[in-house]
Amino acid sequence: MTSGQTLTSPVLTFHDGHTIPQLGYGVWQVEDAVAEHVVGEAFRVGYRHIDTAAAYRNEKGVGRAIASSDLEREDLFITTKLWNADQGRETTADAFEASLENLGLDYVDLYLIHWLQPKRGLYLQTWEELAKLKESGRVRSIGVSNFTIEALGEVERETGVLPVINQVETHPYFQQDELRAYEESKGILHEAWSPLGQGKDLLADPVLGRIANAHGVSIPNVVLGWHLAIGNVVIPKSVNPERLAQNWTALALELDAEEIAAISALDKGGAGRIGPDPAVSDFA
Repeated sequence: MTSGQTLTSPVLTFHDGHTIPQLGYGVWQVEDAVAEHVVGEAFRVGYRHIDTAAAYRNEKGVGRAIASSDLEREDLFITTKLWNADQGRETTADAFEASLENLGLDYVDLYLIHWLQPKRGLYLQTWEELAKLKESGRVRSIGVSNFTIEALGEVERETGVLPVINQVETHPYFQQDELRAYEESKGILHEAWSPLGQGKDLLADPVLGRIANAHGVSIPNVVLGWHLAIGNVVIPKSVNPERLAQNWTALALELDAEEIAAISALDKGGAGRIGPDPAVSDFA
């Protein structure tokens, strides 16, 4: 296998013309005091795409890692997200300014609405505010997280502005085939959170184990390789430097069509969901 130090993530192109590294590093549940160190380690391994959020409460740590690195800003791709309690016409801009200040940046590459929150009914006006932020130049691209097909269609009909990406729970046991097909038809990229399923069941799966043994790699590498092969943007998270580096080497894995099909056959549909259902979720 190729050395992790020589690997470079593929880049995918948004419908707005900007690009995103396909393999990134997520910092969900990483404490702010730890974030500076692990993001710095991610940079050393080769990651250039970092995914954070206001709700993670570690934007400052990510910002410190960016400031202390010797990387050029244009070589980095930074995502953050608007939290549910900040949705609305009067609050979105202030929440964005707070995130930008925490990160210590002049702009972010991607800004997302974190959850649909349909019962609150604020996502359309919030999306219109994100469009204004993009026009200001302080956000390169705008997208959503945890949106349904119905909500994506409504956003397009009511505003005429399509998200460039939808970040949702996706892993071999919950593959989101219908959603991914709809997004592809609209030119929206699909980004996977919890790409490894958050659990021991997936990491003990015999099908994944057989493929991993055939390639002499770990099961997480196989799962990440599958995400990359089917076109998902993927943001695994680990605070363990060894696993962080190992995840990066998934870029060197080439799965054949039979292996991809075997992994795709593991889908459990809605029964495989781990996190909240965006269609009914309502929390601040």
